[in-house]
Amino acid sequence: MLKKIYKAIKKYDTIVIARHIGVDPDAMASQIALKESILLTFPKKCVLAVGTGGAKFSYLGALDKLEDIDFSKSLLIVLDTPDKKRVDSTEIDSFAYKIKIDHHPFVEEFCNLELIEDTKSSACQLVLELLYQTKLKRNQSIIEKLFIGLVSDTNRFLFNSDSSLFSFVSKILKEYSLDLPHLYQQLYMRPLHEVRLQGYIEQNMKVTENGVGYLILTSDVISKFSADVGSAGNMVNNFNYIDEILVWLMISEDKKNEIIKINIRSRGPVINTVAEKYHGGGHKFASGARVTTMEEAELLIHDLDRVCDRYIQDMEGVEE
Repeated sequence: MLKKIYKAIKKYDTIVIARHIGVDPDAMASQIALKESILLTFPKKCVLAVGTGGAKFSYLGALDKLEDIDFSKSLLIVLDTPDKKRVDSTEIDSFAYKIKIDHHPFVEEFCNLELIEDTKSSACQLVLELLYQTKLKRNQSIIEKLFIGLVSDTNRFLFNSDSSLFSFVSKILKEYSLDLPHLYQQLYMRPLHEVRLQGYIEQNMKVTENGVGYLILTSDVISKFSADVGSAGNMVNNFNYIDEILVWLMISEDKKNEIIKINIRSRGPVINTVAEKYHGGGHKFASGARVTTMEEAELLIHDLDRVCDRYIQDMEGVEE
């Protein structure tokens, strides 16, 4: 499969690399690293990494705009995205050939060639495998970006025990002199207003009877703390170790785009099937959704509470 992907990359002179809406470090690092690798290997190609970015991820590089591209003669590579509706900033059906590289559970087929490995930690791990098992070139900058994506999507290697991941990390550290404190600082440094927003969340989080922790962040609250919708939603990653909570979510109102973004995490109950019901999806224990009304958000909370209730009953049955 990796050799087929390499042959397609070699064949097309124009390549567009896309990923899912709602950018995160793994998605953006994988697409920019792959772009840099293709250009390093084939300097004469036109390679664009596209999508809506975020100022907090500017250290990963700049994204491109789709201008004067003949899609009918171009290759599209979609990273880190299981379904067509969540691809950001490009018209998928216009391309001559399409490739999907993804580590989420399968949702739908929308590309000509699809590499889906949901046991892998991240899109960055899959791109690493592509680079190491084909003739695509790599350098310090490329490896640093991919390492940041690995760290981010595994929460510093907490959420993945795949031995192949640690083999790659060992290989990377032997081949490249990575400044780990600097890379971690880029990923985790936060402005004071975000820390204060986290304090607000801690003080105001509600918890259901069955252990769903949630907070609705209105546009007014987000503005009060000088934050943005993306930063507010990503706060969900800071609440892994609350004893009374099994599932937790941040509900962030985005008035500009007239949607409500929901980031969901879990310590046991499977949540991606609920997220799919509300125009989203993701992993079993890390998912996202998008709704248009607070009433829908309340229904999602109710559905997650029912999932937690069943999970608690199942666990009690095992203990007996």
